[in-house]
Order: sequence, then structure tokens, then C-alpha cells
Amino acid sequence: MSSFRGRVVSGLFIILLALPVFASSGPTVSLAVDATEAPRKIIHAKLRIPATPGTLTLYYPKWIPGEHAPDGPVVDLTGLKFFASGKPLKWRRDLLDGWTINVEIPSGENEVLADLDYLEPAMLVGGFSAGSSATEKLLILSWNQVLLYPKGWKSDDITFSASIRIPEGWKYATSLPVSNANGNDLHFTPVSLTMLVDSPVLTGQYLKAVPLTSQEPSAELDVAADSAAALEPPQEVWDRFKNLVAQASALFGAQHYRHYHFLYTLSDHVSHFGLEHHESDDSRVGERGLIDETERKLNASLLPHEYVHSWNGKYRRPAGLATPDYQQPMQTDLLWVYEGLTEYLGNVLTARSGLWSPDQFREYLAGVAADLDHVPGRTWRNLQDTADAAPQLYFAPKTWYSWRRSADFYDEDTFTWMWADAIIRQQTKGKKSLDDFCKLFHGAPGGPPTLKPYTFEDVVKALNQVAPYDWASFWTERLTNHGPGAPLAGIEQAGWKLVYDETPTDYFRTDEHDSGQVAEVYTLGLRLREDGSVIDAIEGMMAAKAGIGPGMKVLAVNGRRFTADVLHDAIKAAKGNSDPIELLVENTDYYRTFRLNYHEGEKYPRLVRDESKPDLMSDILKAK
Repeated sequence: MSSFRGRVVSGLFIILLALPVFASSGPTVSLAVDATEAPRKIIHAKLRIPATPGTLTLYYPKWIPGEHAPDGPVVDLTGLKFFASGKPLKWRRDLLDGWTINVEIPSGENEVLADLDYLEPAMLVGGFSAGSSATEKLLILSWNQVLLYPKGWKSDDITFSASIRIPEGWKYATSLPVSNANGNDLHFTPVSLTMLVDSPVLTGQYLKAVPLTSQEPSAELDVAADSAAALEPPQEVWDRFKNLVAQASALFGAQHYRHYHFLYTLSDHVSHFGLEHHESDDSRVGERGLIDETERKLNASLLPHEYVHSWNGKYRRPAGLATPDYQQPMQTDLLWVYEGLTEYLGNVLTARSGLWSPDQFREYLAGVAADLDHVPGRTWRNLQDTADAAPQLYFAPKTWYSWRRSADFYDEDTFTWMWADAIIRQQTKGKKSLDDFCKLFHGAPGGPPTLKPYTFEDVVKALNQVAPYDWASFWTERLTNHGPGAPLAGIEQAGWKLVYDETPTDYFRTDEHDSGQVAEVYTLGLRLREDGSVIDAIEGMMAAKAGIGPGMKVLAVNGRRFTADVLHDAIKAAKGNSDPIELLVENTDYYRTFRLNYHEGEKYPRLVRDESKPDLMSDILKAK
């Protein structure tokens, strides 16, 4: 970032760093994982670790790449025992860091055997690699869950010789090179710890591999589900994912992987998220995520987002996130590039590939813009602070979101990078666009996985090479301002504008239903669950001013039991008359009636053309 944000780096980080497949100079650790009890939600592992007499300090991975937080699931590390020459060894956890284990090694010993279990969450819980990852029919194994590594070495310099035993009859997919597969015993070519942690394994009874390219470097979509039926969408779905790979290639001009595996999990019993890796991604949605058209629309941008990370996040990465191991804290101040630019490019590729139509892209964008425009928390927390505080905000509660703010660098920078795209097109009279920046910053030379860290100044320099402009001031203002309102200039410079009318878009209503929420954010300033529980009351808007807040529960509207339709109908009926909308609200065993004098009718966001400006947005969304 700028001088205000560039404190994380020195010139030493500007060199090109190769991520070795084989470690170069450090120890070799043997790791054998037994996942045959995955349906029982327990994974067993054995490690053989080189050691010398004295105290051996071992780390359980703490800061997980892509998760941007010290959330390595050490609480689920169990059954931990150490042995040398068949005898148990004494060990103790570090008092200042729960991810650090100290083992006492007797004289004459040169290696330690470690046994451990990892407990998959038995209930559906959130989180990234700490989240629910196993069902009766499938497992997504993140290697960081089941290993320890010795202190004193970079993750690039430690070699892991890994194997896994999967349940009988299950198939598997991973970007790791396999040296030997004997039935359900899989042995992998020795790789660096960096590459091991960066290469999860998807395995299950129902798994389908779909090639997406006919040339090298190859890409394929590996889908595991809780049923065979979930793996049979229309052929056009596979074709659109093939288009995604082609459009990404056109955008960046080169790949930084030898082969790419979209690891796509379809289950209602695992945590839903996407997590990037250099040669794969770990993406998870509901069981009907491919075969249900509505679900496909809602999830359409997930795989494009994670795929973009192979270039923006894995190949090019902020220097403060390019840590030498999983113990050193990450500095998250440049997440507005790492995640913000990826969110923008992922959404654009969703449209260019046909996973969304242009209208669906705009319906999605309208909802995001309207939500951001109703975040009063920006009056005290600027966008930069949402990145700086990301390790905490990722796990913040949903209640009071609008006043707390969250990891807004995803959504807000969708508009800011669109703004930058529009500026480039205007400055060059249409000859260049952000696509040219992507080719310059993320493109050639291609090849196997490589890490090239960057600083704020590097981003500004590359933008200026594409289109001279005061980019440093542009980004400083975007990151430090307090509004008012969201940065809608990105939409406006692209030839569109945000408006509200009384008819919800298809995307809005579908998203509201799928999320199990009732969104009257733009009218009363309320976001509720389907049972009437208040998730958020927007500070400064009518419901909050009346005294309603998160934790309360709306029981009735105008004397009738609360439902989403009852509330929507009451807001619609209140337009043009003087009767208040009455909400019966429960708050910690007490009941109150709130009378809200709102008479403006329903409001739903959409984008409409501004005919006074060129339609740059449509140009941005055109397939290449």
C-alpha cells in the first residue's frame, strides 16, 4: 500500500521466489494418514520426525494461507503421543502459544514417532479448514489439520513424504502428484511442506472428474457429493466451466500451475466456503449446488473467485502474507488487492464465461451496492481498517454487522476496481483496460507454482504502466475515506446507476430465501431471520431510532403473527396512509409494541442505464 500502508515490506521481498516441489535442505518428515473412519468424524495420523537429543520444538500450523487468521484448528488436535525407540516421551505445550509443542528427546535418539488424531466437527460448524469437512459419503482433508513440523526451518525447506488411506470404494482427487496408488492406499511424491499444505485431498464414494481443457496445462473439475444424482447437471453446466478456464486464460495470458483441480464439494453437511490453493481450490456448497438452477445462480461466482486466486493471491501475494512458515503472523493490510481485486475479477469472469448473464451480474451488483450504502459503520471504520482487522472480523458475529463492519474489502473493492477499470478505459480512450493490468501484473512468464510478492508501490507502478494517473492518491482516498455512503462511482463511471423500486429482482428474492433472512434494510432498516429474530438494525434508520436492536425478536406485525410475507405486505399497505406499522417485539422475556411511521413503500435495488455515459460495464462483461 501507500506510505501509510506500506510498513510491512522491505526490498528483500521483491525477488522472485520459487515454491519448490521438493524441499532443498531441511529435514524429511514421514506422514501417514488413516482416513478410513472419516464418517465417524475422526482422522488418525502418524509422523516420523528427525530429532536430536534435547528439546524438540514442534509447530501445529497456526496461520493458514488464504484464511488470513491464526485459526489453525488446534482445539481438535487430540490423542497426541510421542515415542522414541518404542518408549513414550514427555512433552508440554508452550504457555505463550498453544500451537507450539515441546518434546524432550533422550540422548542417543535421532527421530521421534508421533501419533495424533484430528476430530472433524461432529455438528455443522463454520470456519475454513476448521469447519465441518466429513460426511457419511465424503471427506475434504486439509493437511494442516493432521501434521506437526519442526521449528527452525522455512516451510519451503521441509520435505514431507505423505500417504493417506481412504475408505474402501471411495475415489479421490488432488493436485498432489501420486507416486503409488494401491487400492485405498495412496502414496504421494515427496513435496515441500508448503506444497503439501497447499494441496488438499477430496475423497468420496460419489466423485466425478470432468476435464475442462484439451491442452496443457490441464484443468479439471472434481466434484464429490453425498449422492450420485447430485453429479448429473445439464451438459451446459460443464461447458460453462470450460468457458471459465478459457476466459481466465484470455484475461491473464499465462498460467502458474502445472495442472489445476477445482475440488468442488456438494453437501448440506459440510461448512460452505471457498479456499484458494495454487493448483486447486477447496470450494463447498449445498448438495443440489449443480443440479438446481437457483442454487447454481447463487453460487455461480464461487469457483471463478477461487480460480482467480491462483494468479492473484498465490502467484502474486502481498509481502506481508508471504510468511516463511505457519507460525509467523500475517499482515493483512493489502487484502483489498488480494481479495478485493479477486472478487471483482471473479465476478467479471462469472459473466464472461456464461455462469451469469449480464443481467444476473447487475442484479447481484445492485444488492451488494445497496447493502454497502447502508453501512453506517464506515463513519468510524474506514476500508483500510477492515483489512487491517481481518483476522478478527472474519469471525465476528453477524449481529450489528452494519455498525461493526466486516471484511468489506471483498464487496467494496468490487466497485473500486470497476472504478479503476473505467479510469483506465477513459485515460486510454478505450485502448486499454484492467485486463492489461492483469496481463502485466499476473501474467507471463507462466510455469509451475511460483511466488512473487508485491507492495502497494508495485501495484501503483503497474497501474501507471498501463495508464498514467495519480493512482497512489486514488487508492489512498478510497482506503481512508469515511463516505458518506458506498463508493458507487465505480458503477456510475461504468455507465449505470443504483436505484430503488417496489419490485424485487429475481436475484434479490432468491438470495433472501436461500439465506433464511428477511431483508427490509432499505425501508425500516432491519435485517431479520425467518423466525423474526433481529440480526441487524441500521443505526440512524427508523427501527433503530425507535429502539429495536439485534437480539430482539419480532413476534407480530399489525397484530398478526410474523412471517416474511406479513412484514412485506404491511410495508406495502402502509404506503399512502397515516397508520403506523406496529411490531410486537420480545426482548429478554419482555414485550413491547413499536409503532413505525414508515409510508414510502417497499424498496428494492437494481441498476439502470445512465444514458449520458458510455456503457463501459457491458464492455467489461464481454467474453474475450
